[in-house]
This record gives sequence, structure tokens and C-alpha cells, in this order.
Amino acid sequence: MPRDDRSAKRLDELRVQAQYARQRRDLYKARSYGQRTTSPVRVRELEREHERAQAALQFAELEAKRTEPKRNPA
Repeated sequence: MPRDDRSAKRLDELRVQAQYARQRRDLYKARSYGQRTTSPVRVRELEREHERAQAALQFAELEAKRTEPKRNPA
């Protein structure tokens, strides 16, 4: 598999992971507005998980831009 394909696939995976972490955090926060018992510790844990996933995605996107071949304008 060419490097560009692997990079694109990895970025897609990281986007999905970041989205999943964000959704889990948001769902748990919404649950705290209802009658179910929620834990502030769990909220912080989900926040950290989301932040880690988002940071990994941002780093990978910057790295992909940095290593992107330069194109000459025509």
C-alpha cells in the first residue's frame, strides 16, 4: 500500500476515533441532566479521552501537511 493511502487511512481512523470520543463525552454529559446517577470522575475521564483523540488527530493532520509534496503552480 502506498504511503499516501496509509496516511489517508490513518487520518480517517483518527477522525473516527475523535468523533467517537466526542460523542461518548456528550452523551454522558447529557445523561447527567436526567435522573440517572453520573460520576464527575467519569466526565473528566471522558474529557481527557476526547482531548487525547483530538490532539492525536491534529498532530497527524499537521504532520500530513508538513510531509505533503510541494506542487509547482503551472
